[in-house]
Amino acid sequence: MYTREQASRARQAFWTAFGQYMAPHPGSDGQKVNWANYKTGFRGLHFRMDADSRQAFIGIVMAQKDPDLRALFYEQFEELKPVLHSCLDEQWIWEPEAAGEHGQPQSKIYTTLSSVSIFRREDWPQLISFFKPRIMALDEFWSMGKYHFEPLR
Repeated sequence: MYTREQASRARQAFWTAFGQYMAPHPGSDGQKVNWANYKTGFRGLHFRMDADSRQAFIGIVMAQKDPDLRALFYEQFEELKPVLHSCLDEQWIWEPEAAGEHGQPQSKIYTTLSSVSIFRREDWPQLISFFKPRIMALDEFWSMGKYHFEPLR
């Protein structure tokens, strides 16, 4: 087991390494992107990546406090589902009603990779290979799809 401080340092080391690995890769619009902390430009809408001692997660998380607004965002993603899955080149899990880390209501569209640990450096290449193409595909989708969300601003 890791102490809280050791776990925090291991996570920080991984995300720093991931950020350095991804830094030379521009976004689909040619601009520099902070891949580890992707900004969608919409409050409560996040492209999240996470890893723990058992699995890795990447997904679109809608965490708007207003449930009606969150539902509208989810519906908009559903309308764009063929475009999203075309960019991702795989099917993801769709959850209109989910709970966040602290029980807050969310909607999520995501995929996971099991049997990996952010605490095992030998798993880092597998984690990076999991995250890189998917976050870049989300960026490609977002460069086209974000305009459909403008009325929800």
